[in-house]
Amino acid sequence: MTDTTETVHVDLGSRSYDVRIGAGLLARAGAEIAPFLKRRRVAVLTDETVGELHLDALRKGLGDIAMTALALPAGEATKGWPQFSRAVDWLLAEKVERRDIVVAFGGGVIGDLAGFAAAVLRRGVRFVQIPTSLLAQVDSSVGGKTGINSVHGKNLIGAFHQPALVLADIGVLGTLPARDFLSGYGEVVKYGLLGDAAFFDWLEANGPALAAGDMAARQYAVRRSVEMKARIVERDETEEGDRALLNLGHTFCHALETATGYSDRLLHGEGVAIGCALAFELSQRLGLCSQEAPSRVRAHLKAMGMKTDLADIPGDLPDAEALLALMAQDKKIVDGRLRFILARGIGEAFVTSDVPGEAVRKVLGEALARR
Repeated sequence: MTDTTETVHVDLGSRSYDVRIGAGLLARAGAEIAPFLKRRRVAVLTDETVGELHLDALRKGLGDIAMTALALPAGEATKGWPQFSRAVDWLLAEKVERRDIVVAFGGGVIGDLAGFAAAVLRRGVRFVQIPTSLLAQVDSSVGGKTGINSVHGKNLIGAFHQPALVLADIGVLGTLPARDFLSGYGEVVKYGLLGDAAFFDWLEANGPALAAGDMAARQYAVRRSVEMKARIVERDETEEGDRALLNLGHTFCHALETATGYSDRLLHGEGVAIGCALAFELSQRLGLCSQEAPSRVRAHLKAMGMKTDLADIPGDLPDAEALLALMAQDKKIVDGRLRFILARGIGEAFVTSDVPGEAVRKVLGEALARR
């Protein structure tokens, strides 16, 4: 079989690294990671679901590199102080040194938690991301944002800590439940919506094949998403300006995730998809984009069988006023003003703090009325 692995380089000076994308990377994880090792051992943080499915394959792929692993419970609830403390204490008990490598082997939850653990362990050890979900491969594994959730909101505790390497094995995506795959697709769509109309066109044409398992389509979607994220992160590593574009849909999403208790009522990528639809609706309401744009966003999400509106979230939701209050706890607050990512059209997102609260309240109120 010819090697179709592609590499996207993230150029951050002394913190630069490669994102390797292709099928079969797990089987040669040892060869990929070996150049970064001072001694032939790694400490792996994973979750119980991924561990059961793929830990043996990783162990085999590492060859003669010794591997020790801790599997945390699967799910968003793991991304808090108790499991974080458990992970850090385990890494210390395993005598992980500053020159060692911690491996984050799982979806976004494990990547964020393990990256944060690596950031604070002995004031910073290197780590390698091996993302196993579509969401983690296209988004959370790249860019160095690590962290955990607080009772006050999502990702409010964390650090910027870039990985040494990212191995995105698209073959592993075949084991994802359909709902989890589509959740990750919410982040893929986001890239087209925020800065590449041609990519959104491509997704409209190829999304169904991608979801059905077309490996070439999956590889292209992951590579294009990673490329877009890498270029934005290079311009703005710590989210002073441009990087905020990556939060398209997230201001709504994080409020909805808090409102649903980070439960499986709403997966992160589902919240992003709903948030993108609401952001386009708000943009259209403010006269920034055509009426056709939000309709097209929703039509594509519907065609993919995804959640598109507040009506698709089961159970009770707070009223518009309470959702607005949850948004006000978001990290994207600057000088007390909420930063929104709005759009002048598909592929034309921009960051603004100039959004009347009344307009947001109205969009939320109408979305709640559709429930």
